[in-house]
Amino acid sequence: MKNQVTSIYKQAERFADITKKSIISGNIVRAKKCLALAERLFITGSIETKNAISNVYVFSVSSFMEMRHCNISHLFPQTLKAEYIKQVNTSGV
Repeated sequence: MKNQVTSIYKQAERFADITKKSIISGNIVRAKKCLALAERLFITGSIETKNAISNVYVFSVSSFMEMRHCNISHLFPQTLKAEYIKQVNTSGV
């Protein structure tokens, strides 16, 4: 196996994919665990980690859920929900 250096943004993208696959398969418990971990990383992480969680993870997962008419407010932890609302308000939607 090749030794690869993966950026934090690629890792956030992969983590979002895992979360979305959990939602698709109906494994809501796992999806909530992923979202809780993302929230912990967002709260305790470096500036770069916070940016990756906000700009890649939250954006990707929330866009996916909106496309499938999922209720974001029931799944997203409080801090990530606030970040999502900030993104929506910034976009002018």
